[in-house]
Amino acid sequence: MGHRFDPTILREYDIRGIVGQTLSAADARAIGRAYAITLRGAGGNRVAVGYDGRLTSPELEASLVDGLAAEGAGVVRIGRGPTPMLYYGSVTLGVDGGVMVTGSHNPPDYNGFKFVIQGKPFYGASIQKLGETALGLGAVTGSTSGAVEERAIREEYVARLSRDYVGDRPLAVAWDAGNGATGEVVQELTARLPGRHILLNAVIDGTFPAHHPDPTIPENLVQLQQAVARERCDLGIAFDGDGDRIGVIDSQGRILWGDQLMVVLAREVLTRHPGAPILADVKASQVLFDEIARMGGRPVMAMTGHSLIKAKLAELGAPLAGEMSGHIFFADGYYGFDDAIYVAVRLLGILSRSRESLAEMRDRLPAVINTPELRFECPEDRKFEVVREVRERLRQAGAEMTDIDGVRVRTPDGWWLLRASNTQAVLVARAEAATEEGLARLKQNLAAELAASGVEFPDT
Repeated sequence: MGHRFDPTILREYDIRGIVGQTLSAADARAIGRAYAITLRGAGGNRVAVGYDGRLTSPELEASLVDGLAAEGAGVVRIGRGPTPMLYYGSVTLGVDGGVMVTGSHNPPDYNGFKFVIQGKPFYGASIQKLGETALGLGAVTGSTSGAVEERAIREEYVARLSRDYVGDRPLAVAWDAGNGATGEVVQELTARLPGRHILLNAVIDGTFPAHHPDPTIPENLVQLQQAVARERCDLGIAFDGDGDRIGVIDSQGRILWGDQLMVVLAREVLTRHPGAPILADVKASQVLFDEIARMGGRPVMAMTGHSLIKAKLAELGAPLAGEMSGHIFFADGYYGFDDAIYVAVRLLGILSRSRESLAEMRDRLPAVINTPELRFECPEDRKFEVVREVRERLRQAGAEMTDIDGVRVRTPDGWWLLRASNTQAVLVARAEAATEEGLARLKQNLAAELAASGVEFPDT
């Protein structure tokens, strides 16, 4: 009997594929059955299920629920909304796990599934094991299907978000939901907040007619930048398709990347948790790590990957963590999962109570010059080997480096990073220096190391 998934959909952090090509409703049902078996093996039986605004999500959600119930799992359907609302439900509804039907920030023809189990992220080998469990599925033998109930939690979730807003002065804010799953939550949230709020693309539309819902790509923020300028806003906030990643621009239309935003957030958190560990991924600027230390915190460099950082945050008991991709995790007063809407609420509170604008906070950061994230193809069976070769040569040369996730090398000019992607057949590089000349030298160093392993550096 068994069910075999297309191997390309079993990713490091989730399941994701092209609907009608690599992902189907039959896959969704098998995922439900395999997850229910996995949950039962972990001592649980109740699961919350949500779905995003993609056109294919209702069908996939229905098949997923059918598979869960077929294996006897009790299902709480929370309906349409952002992924963090599902995470919130998995914490507050007395369930043992959660599954979100979402294609995240991928194009409209994609969809997929994100998981949580017993309050912990579910990724890596656990997702591969789901595929093995599905292969072993036989005919449904349970005489009784699991109970399925519907529970609307959006109003409760919005109330929880707004509860942590503490401000002194009203702000003018432009919000771009990108026609993604945050639209209805943002509308209800901003109605509760003081100030003037300009909402863009708040109607959920799985075709994403305005622009692609990925706030880490500058062209996707152009409409928001125009609105901030036109409406004379204090800042602009954007979300990805399922609301677990944030993008921010200041009143001058400049993008604050994840590491810059983390400096602003960490300053407040460390006033309440002096000396606490603050986590950021290896791609983050050295400015962030230096600023955390200067503010009395303990900077911790972590592996890239939202599931990995979420797990490390829980392990260390850290109050805050984040990565360049815009996944930011608050355990200070919140639940430790990546909720971009909650991050926005905390940011607005900080700015409302500050004499400084976000633009002024950004201007106070030490000036550095860095490359964007450089991604270049490398065969799946070669990418980790290339990183290992580079690491060994650098170790023999006595280089100052960190090797927790690839290699991050420090020189008098700054630093450069090389790591293998966990999700694609690519190598990822980044470099940062105080001057253009220093950056050029760092890139030359990186290019030389890659050349020694037979790989051409894409940015010459």
